[in-house]
Amino acid sequence: MTNAVNELLKALGENINLEPDRWSIEHLYTSGFKKWIGNILPSELLNRTVKEAVESLVTINESLEFYPVFPDNIETPDYGDRWGRSANYIEINNRAIAEMTGDRTKNGILSSIKILPAIPPSAKSWANCVILSQIFPNIYGDGFNKGVDEENSIYGIKLNAGYSGNIIDYDINLSGEEQFRAFNDLAHLHGLKTGFRTVISADQIKIARADGDDITFDWKNPEHQELFINEHVKLIKTGFEAIFIDSAKHIGGYDMGNYTGVGALPEYNQMQYILYEIRSRSGCTSISFAGEKSTGDFERYRNLGLTTGTAFVPPDNFDKVRCWSEKLKYDKDYAPGVEVSNDNDEGGRSYEERLNRINSTLFAYEYPSDKLPSFMQMEDLFPLRYDTNTHHLMMTNPSYSQDGTALSHWENLFTKDDGRAYNARVGELFSYALNL
Repeated sequence: MTNAVNELLKALGENINLEPDRWSIEHLYTSGFKKWIGNILPSELLNRTVKEAVESLVTINESLEFYPVFPDNIETPDYGDRWGRSANYIEINNRAIAEMTGDRTKNGILSSIKILPAIPPSAKSWANCVILSQIFPNIYGDGFNKGVDEENSIYGIKLNAGYSGNIIDYDINLSGEEQFRAFNDLAHLHGLKTGFRTVISADQIKIARADGDDITFDWKNPEHQELFINEHVKLIKTGFEAIFIDSAKHIGGYDMGNYTGVGALPEYNQMQYILYEIRSRSGCTSISFAGEKSTGDFERYRNLGLTTGTAFVPPDNFDKVRCWSEKLKYDKDYAPGVEVSNDNDEGGRSYEERLNRINSTLFAYEYPSDKLPSFMQMEDLFPLRYDTNTHHLMMTNPSYSQDGTALSHWENLFTKDDGRAYNARVGELFSYALNL
């Protein structure tokens, strides 16, 4: 297998010889041997080159060894096959941080690589896992940004069409799979697990055809089911180990009175088969399947094959989180998670409230081995500008550039001095947690 990171550097016109990164050393947070960049604005990282990001990650890796050339073999952090049961899932909207120049949106995977050094690595006892919001093309307007109120939803995807023009760098001679592999190798070097979001509502999925118009996905069509499985297996084989499943609570027609997706969902036994086949065909026994709101009836979701689900444990009450940690500490296959925020978050929560929730997710247990999983959004680490929010950026794709450049978008997507101070406080919480 080729060295995907070196191939990416060469495709970008860079040489593969690496130097220690002084900027990273000057912005370092440490917790034992674990290191990351903190007290920063995201634009400071996003404005760097991919090579600088690689040098940053090599400089701060916890092995204490500097690699003058990126190593050929990088293993995923080893927390066993059940790692997802206690992980922190941090969703990064890779479309929102993509390069927006004029009306074009592109290279979100390169931006995701650049921001990796600022994601705290995994702890001694549990993993941190980055979830990418977009992988597949979105149905309308893929590759372009639109007005701040024009719909351009990430929740509508196209299969059999490769990967999103918002995300993959199609101007270089390197396949989408190899670009994902480079991202995953760099994340693994940094001590992170990785995954991606997917959707299962049939009318939110189109299938591209070379000989005609796109058609709507149909769960009753065996060929469509097979395509869904194979598209996800292909991604797992690039190094991803987690899949966040939108609308998972309602699989099999469960609690449809609260269903807000569009279109039919897979049957319960069908989804059991699909998750089993993704694990089996990928050869990855450690995949974590996280389901949106798949909590309450724990046995239903455990037997489905899920690892965790969102929105059950009250995040604002430290004692209640700790209580649920105690109740569920012997359940190592499945546990509900604690939400700092989710993809439907419409903002308005104070910094103190967010910090309190992060504190609960990181410390509300008796022993680290009892920790419940948790779910965070990019905004919980890097606060967004005040007139937008996580859900708005999932539903729309505006550029906040004031001069048409990517740098201006990155500078104006997030808050400024108060966001830097907040990021520093998040870093302090993680610094206490990572050696537990």
